[in-house]
Amino acid sequence: IKSGFGSILADDMGLGKTVQVLATILYFKEENPMESVSSLIIVPPTLLSNWQQEIERFTPELSCHIYHGTGRSFPSERHDIILTSYSMVRQDLDMFLNESWFICAVDEAQNIKNPGTKQTQAIKAVNAFNKIAVTGTPIENRLTDYWSIFDFVNPGYLSTLEDFKTRYVKPIEKLGDEKKLENLKRIAKPFVLRRLKSNAEIRRELPEKFVNDIYCSLTKKQIRLYNNLLDGTFKSIADMKDIERRGNILKLITRLKQTCNHPGQYLKSDNPKITDSGKMELLVETLENILDMDEKVLVFTQYVEMGKIIQKLVSEKLKTEVLFLHGSQTRKEKARVIDSFQEKAEYKILVATLKTGGTGLNLTAAQNVIHYDLWWNPAIENQATDRVHRIGQENDVMVYRFITKGTLEENIDKMIKSKTDLAEKSISTDETFITELSDDELKEILRLRI
Repeated sequence: IKSGFGSILADDMGLGKTVQVLATILYFKEENPMESVSSLIIVPPTLLSNWQQEIERFTPELSCHIYHGTGRSFPSERHDIILTSYSMVRQDLDMFLNESWFICAVDEAQNIKNPGTKQTQAIKAVNAFNKIAVTGTPIENRLTDYWSIFDFVNPGYLSTLEDFKTRYVKPIEKLGDEKKLENLKRIAKPFVLRRLKSNAEIRRELPEKFVNDIYCSLTKKQIRLYNNLLDGTFKSIADMKDIERRGNILKLITRLKQTCNHPGQYLKSDNPKITDSGKMELLVETLENILDMDEKVLVFTQYVEMGKIIQKLVSEKLKTEVLFLHGSQTRKEKARVIDSFQEKAEYKILVATLKTGGTGLNLTAAQNVIHYDLWWNPAIENQATDRVHRIGQENDVMVYRFITKGTLEENIDKMIKSKTDLAEKSISTDETFITELSDDELKEILRLRI
């Protein structure tokens, strides 16, 4: 850092990357007061309040100004840190280019993994003496993600994108060339700090994490709806090709997942019932047991609509207030929900959408995590779990993955688990791979086995 080289802080999720960035800025402030140069921290908007709280908690010596929202403005006096979001840099790029920054740190750096987007190009244009990319998942799907992040911290070090593809991406991803992979790790190592929870010295500081796959059955109502969706879609796609076929398959997958969650989600029912869904019955039973132990629990779902159903049915059945964290809330509303869950004993259950509650937040008040529906990318699921299983957690963490037996959920989960080297080999793990399958292969994965 002192030499001006950028770095990637890629410690496993929950190992205190936020504090490390703040400690670095504080160190250089104490070494050299930086009388005229501020540091810029760029984060997803959902994490602004979390970063502000961490600054106040761990480094109150650092002055901070939040640049965000409709009334945003740069302060007239110097602050140690300007805290902003990705969208603000993209929208007001000229404002940020007019400043010279000491450190520019980007949190959840996977947000700049696509080198062609305006957002990535804007972030890379910011002028700073030193750049730090913060991410617990430096490679989610493809090695080109890694190149783009590295190009932010040390432009040109991994050559051009086309040269990188020829030299590393094709040999590693297409041919499984282990020597090329080791060579890439070797040349990147001086600029990457990555410590895993599996490391012996880290394990001593963290509680245990126990992951349980919990299987539930569909109700008769769910079975009828699931089979009707399958039959109707396969008849309609028989003569479709290319984009039209892929689009209809993705719609089918979403509808089947919604049906597995609760038929009321797909049917948009105004009066959903617990007994309509085997998974909802399992959730209520699991939550009752957790509340009996006087523990807190974080429940993840991909869908806002499903989160609302969970909040309504659980609060009515268990006679307790259920908090809900989702993307439509303002920053202050999100901060209020998180603070209530973390600090107030009466709030035991927090439901969160995966995209809003799954990254960057500290939710160590919970000892339990429930994944109500599963994401096809294990890195994203693990990142969500690590909102709870992180430094600061004093209890063992129980993780429950709900899977509807005999459905696409179980079939695809088995497929993903059979590819244990997905992260290392950077094979895509989203739903789009299913659209390339033949009709017979599709039927084999999606058909109901009961």
